[in-house]
Amino acid sequence: MDAADPSASAVPKQSSRWAMAVAWPSFFMAGVMEALVFAVVDPSDLSWFGAERLDWSRQAVYTVSFMIFWLVISLAASVSVMLATLPDLPEDAHPRGWPR
Repeated sequence: MDAADPSASAVPKQSSRWAMAVAWPSFFMAGVMEALVFAVVDPSDLSWFGAERLDWSRQAVYTVSFMIFWLVISLAASVSVMLATLPDLPEDAHPRGWPR
């Protein structure tokens, strides 16, 4: 990247735009899911498949569950972005109304 060319840093790459289009909404929705789940479920009552209870602190349960929610929602959003984007084709080859 050339420091003399101001337009070089002004336009983000398409892949970084897609990553932010997936990461931020999935981060927000993971927080919403965590609030919804733990409004109903007490973290101290969790157990592994009916066995003895988890010996984790509440913060550990909240953190691990948030990361799992974020991962699952990110994967779903990534598949949606992948399916919604078309490969690079000539301008007249795109069907009308499809994202580019």
